[in-house]
Amino acid sequence: MHDEILAQEGYTSVNAYDAPAREVFPGIRHRPLWTGPTGAHADLLEMDPGTSWPHRDVHEPGPEEVYVVAGTFNDGARDYPPGTFLHAPAGTWHVPATTTGCTLFLFYPEG
Repeated sequence: MHDEILAQEGYTSVNAYDAPAREVFPGIRHRPLWTGPTGAHADLLEMDPGTSWPHRDVHEPGPEEVYVVAGTFNDGARDYPPGTFLHAPAGTWHVPATTTGCTLFLFYPEG
């Protein structure tokens, strides 16, 4: 019965740390985890201590869902500890930063 679960079309698993890391800015790495047929995707973002996005991160074409896995994330306005979920609607923006370092799970339901 368990093999039937894994054999289902589109059923996927990945160890986040086996996904290739690409440095998007100094000390900030992106790991793609999954991309759906309509462009939705899930990613892991790792930020070293003292790093920040060099400009506004605008959420287009759709929203961004953020879950703080580890460390403390700052969106340019306040700090968020591990376990925090943030929803940023399409068209909104923030300036990701961290003093402690952090790991974020990101989901983009519309690509």
